[in-house]
Amino acid sequence: MAMQTNPDVLVGILRDTVVALVRRDGPDLSARQLGVFLTVYLTDGPHTVRGLAAELNVSKPAITRALDRLGELDLARRKVDPMDRRSVLVQRTLKGAAFLRDMRSIMEQAAREAPQDNESSGEGSARRAG
Repeated sequence: MAMQTNPDVLVGILRDTVVALVRRDGPDLSARQLGVFLTVYLTDGPHTVRGLAAELNVSKPAITRALDRLGELDLARRKVDPMDRRSVLVQRTLKGAAFLRDMRSIMEQAAREAPQDNESSGEGSARRAG
């Protein structure tokens, strides 16, 4: 059963997660890079540049640039599709799986520290807004 959560609490969890990712010693991804990364890791594949562009509603060159960065960081890799040499497959990596595990852990911690829904209209949301 899905948990009902105040949108302000969710935004606070997202903020705390992003801040923790930025502060730690590790990859610093743009929103687009993170969107591509999460799509590759959280949805069933196979993933292609063309498919990611369609799913995220951005251009293929934008996906390519994001994948360039993810490749530099070894969070994803591209491989020519052996069944269709015109197509490029996007693959997960061990380092990317570890990054996702770390991100989940950071997000869980942020969720534990988030104010409860009944608190979010009071002091807890003021803390996040400031």
